[in-house]
Amino acid sequence: MKKAFLQLHIAVFLAGFTGILGRLITLNEGMIVWYRLLFTAVTMWILFGLMKKLQKIPFIDILKITGVGFIAAMHWVTFYGSIKYSNVSVALVCFSAISFFTALFEPLILNKKINWLELLLGLVTLSGIYIIFHFDTRFKTGIVIGLISAVLASLFPIYNREFLKRINVETMLTWQQTGGFLVLSLLLPFYLQQFPIENFIPDRENIGWLLVLAWFCSVIAFQLSANALKKLSAFTVNLTYNLEPVYGILLAFAVYNENQYLSKWFFVGFAIIAVALLIHVYLLFRVERKLTEHAAD
Repeated sequence: MKKAFLQLHIAVFLAGFTGILGRLITLNEGMIVWYRLLFTAVTMWILFGLMKKLQKIPFIDILKITGVGFIAAMHWVTFYGSIKYSNVSVALVCFSAISFFTALFEPLILNKKINWLELLLGLVTLSGIYIIFHFDTRFKTGIVIGLISAVLASLFPIYNREFLKRINVETMLTWQQTGGFLVLSLLLPFYLQQFPIENFIPDRENIGWLLVLAWFCSVIAFQLSANALKKLSAFTVNLTYNLEPVYGILLAFAVYNENQYLSKWFFVGFAIIAVALLIHVYLLFRVERKLTEHAAD
């Protein structure tokens, strides 16, 4: 159990590290995601193919997974765009709004009952983001892009749960990365017309960081979380993933000293978001306790 818990925390830590790499890699956001998807998809085809974990699935499922892969790709494009237009800390604060958008979209997409308490906590999170947006005008563009990223990030896990009812996770992720790469490749020429770059080929240093992003923050993080999921409850997983923005912001403070460049309004907004997260943690504990009591009965 301890090993699984450690694997899960390492996976979440690696997910939080993507923000640091987004600032470290000097390519624009579109090219970062294009190379990330390329390296990740190729690695997954080789690795999961050798492990014989890739299923044959109907073409219609491939098309559907490709569509969701494109949503995931656009989430990453807007996430790294938010970093470029603001900083890592602001982008991750906006990412915390995923709880609100998930509570809003999941009932609509899956025809489930709305959890009004989760929706309310999500609104509290949005109020913290609004304080930063309103009082610190330097980051307005980055915050808007970051909120778009949170909307997209809330969508693809909802659809993934439906795929995983009949497709194993290795197959789904491999086709998702591949599909996202192919669709982004088709759109990239139009994107680069609006946001031109001087060089399409990354230098040696950028290639190194892109490989770290693909191998450690995508492939290895997935493997660790998949192993952990076999032994840990959904409660523990949900609770731990709430720490992703916290890990990322602390890393940004440590690596880039971003805390020195943020106004007091950032910390006011972040404090409000942290309170919402703590309340959510408390509610998760209550749910887990009730489930445990029912199981004991």
